[in-house]
Amino acid sequence: MNRLDGKVAFLSGAARGIGGATARLMVKAGARVAIGDVLDEVGRKLAKEIDCFYVHLDVTDEASWAEALDATVKKYGKLDVLVNNAGIFNGKGVEEATIAEWHRLVAVNLTGVVLGTRAALPYLKKSKGSIVNTASIAGLVGSQLDPLYSLTKGGVTTFTKSTALEFGRKGYGVRVNSIHPGVIDTDMGQQTFTMRAKAQGTNDTEATRRLSTTMHPIGRLGVADDIAKGIVFLASDDSSFMTGAGLVVDGGYTAQ
Repeated sequence: MNRLDGKVAFLSGAARGIGGATARLMVKAGARVAIGDVLDEVGRKLAKEIDCFYVHLDVTDEASWAEALDATVKKYGKLDVLVNNAGIFNGKGVEEATIAEWHRLVAVNLTGVVLGTRAALPYLKKSKGSIVNTASIAGLVGSQLDPLYSLTKGGVTTFTKSTALEFGRKGYGVRVNSIHPGVIDTDMGQQTFTMRAKAQGTNDTEATRRLSTTMHPIGRLGVADDIAKGIVFLASDDSSFMTGAGLVVDGGYTAQ
């Protein structure tokens, strides 16, 4: 189950965190994996550790995408799976964030997904492959603390549905699905705790961590492997009848 034997996968933002855990699990599942990131030292170290291919990738730059995917296909011969995983967190309200910060959020979280999809599509049409977009529970329900981040992830959610419909209408045979993590205990998760504590006028990140934990009915925060397993499922043939779907992996957060 959930095997990726013979498949070639490219993951953006995969030097660490959810992306890194997914790359690791995909290799174990039999895939040949390429990871792209701006964290070159960290990415190369992971690639060496798990025996995959690392390329520098700035997801906000169209030429960078073209170079990264061209290098991947030259190395492995094809592309079956794209995971648009790269993302950044802002944690500022509408009034607090600068326009420059908003533009950066959009460039990575939205434009990066569009550019990745456009760059990978010619290869995925040949392989009848699939795309997995990393969204968020913040793309499903409102967020009183992270409205701008929520806006970008809501865009990823509806872009997923719309591209699934578009590619289906055009007969491409390319599936597109999204995954929606709850609060995950990664570097980005820690950044969430820090920024929320700051917004409350305190430096007590442990208090915000405890509060976040209580908001997940399952009784714990997520870990990167929780999400990686969901991404591997969506990338595998076990999900072959799924497209335009959002897989929620949030410990019950959005069930409330």
